[in-house]
Amino acid sequence: MKPDGSVELHSHAVRVTIPAGVMEGQLIRLAGQGEPVTGGGGAGDLYLEVHILPHRSFTLENRDVTLTLPVAPWEAALGGSVTVPTLGGTVDMRIPSGAQSGQKLRLRGRGLPGQPPGDQYVQLKVVLPPADSPQAKALYEEMRAKLNFDPRASEAR
Repeated sequence: MKPDGSVELHSHAVRVTIPAGVMEGQLIRLAGQGEPVTGGGGAGDLYLEVHILPHRSFTLENRDVTLTLPVAPWEAALGGSVTVPTLGGTVDMRIPSGAQSGQKLRLRGRGLPGQPPGDQYVQLKVVLPPADSPQAKALYEEMRAKLNFDPRASEAR
């Protein structure tokens, strides 16, 4: 330490392997990579604080990750298998028939690694096809005429 109380730091490059499952705010200790101890001792330890940047598709809460997955109305209504991205690659996931927009499905153990590993939640987002052609408009008109459906009926109770 200098007489004015300041510390002169000497920088050097260090290659660091971030362990799988590291959490936001966790400290990683690099033994002997810090500044030398005053009085001629060996180098101290260097601590790195981990910050996880946001991802365009996944949100993180502890070890659990959430992905919003667009689905077609017929996939939600009839059910079926869809391909879902996960942190470890794509998997096939079964959508139950009658699924609703906003419904969350769980992929156990597909979140961040650790003990226990986190889960991945897939939040469904039903996306309607546009009524931008005469055929599409006719299909919507047919549904309106043939289906006894009022999306606000349950709110009127």
